[in-house]
Amino acid sequence: MTQQNSDNRKSGEKPSPSDKPKTGAIFGKGTIVAIIGFAVVLIIFLGVSLTGSQSGITSAVSPQSCGGKVIGYANENLVQPGTSVSFQSVSENRGIYEIRGNYQSQNVTLYATKDCTMLFTNGLDMNSPGSTSGTPTPTPSPVKTSRPSVDLYVMAFCPYGTQAESAMKPVVLLLGTKADIRLRYITTVSGSTVDSVQSLHGLPEAQEDLRQICIQKNYPQKFWDYLEVFNARCYSLSQNRSGLNACWRNTTVSMGIDTAAIETCATGSDGLGMLMDDEKNADANDATASPTLIINGVKYAGARTPEAYKQAICNSFDAAPPECGTILAASQQTPSAGGCG
Repeated sequence: MTQQNSDNRKSGEKPSPSDKPKTGAIFGKGTIVAIIGFAVVLIIFLGVSLTGSQSGITSAVSPQSCGGKVIGYANENLVQPGTSVSFQSVSENRGIYEIRGNYQSQNVTLYATKDCTMLFTNGLDMNSPGSTSGTPTPTPSPVKTSRPSVDLYVMAFCPYGTQAESAMKPVVLLLGTKADIRLRYITTVSGSTVDSVQSLHGLPEAQEDLRQICIQKNYPQKFWDYLEVFNARCYSLSQNRSGLNACWRNTTVSMGIDTAAIETCATGSDGLGMLMDDEKNADANDATASPTLIINGVKYAGARTPEAYKQAICNSFDAAPPECGTILAASQQTPSAGGCG
């Protein structure tokens, strides 16, 4: 979770050593203020090549270990005092690790060699036209409408997705009559049966995605309460088929939800049709990781807290309603700001 940098020193008072900007800081308040240019990147690549030719192939560090090391190093050496970069994901890209994070509500990308000994902040794709500038793509401005469309893409058994659901529920209670806030599911539907649905955490997740999508349609007033109870009681049973089946049924019965009707919807063409619609929307919005939040067609990249979600939606109104003046909790945030995908 990022923090706002503050300076409360009195005029003329000398800064303490901890107040001084860190040497080599590459992140400024609210944006990246320095990017290593082409010559530096070239030197780094030459250094990697020379090191490899002289000492042979080095042992690769696992992606997650390297990602943690890079974020730790960035927070110790590359950011302004009082701020931090939060980890989002790490992947291998063309023989190096690409570590994505979030800093002051902006996406940032760092790169490291696979032995995790060399770090650099910019790479240039010489096969891509117009790639001579190292300036990152700026965060898009919000698109304003009279009634914002809000889609939160998740997977039923993704821990980051369920935590994002918890952060979104207070926002739904506050703004649910003013904005169209909907949960959507990230799957691939390749046929006409439940077994044809591919989901990251297997068939139990696909089945629960379908149940949830049917509850959202048929019981919209009870849907977010169902999510809260299900995530608290049933989430941990994802690999216990009989226990999970009993748990979700007990949950619907206790909430006055027609269990048989939900099961019929979830195993029939209605549920699959809605899931296919979510798949099309996810593809159109490049929503590949759980959670992904899209507001009026713009991908959100800020903190995952009720207050941050509320502010992002309120900033997307032509004229923000009075409810936007209500302050929601700001401490409930997904650990490491990670995702499933």
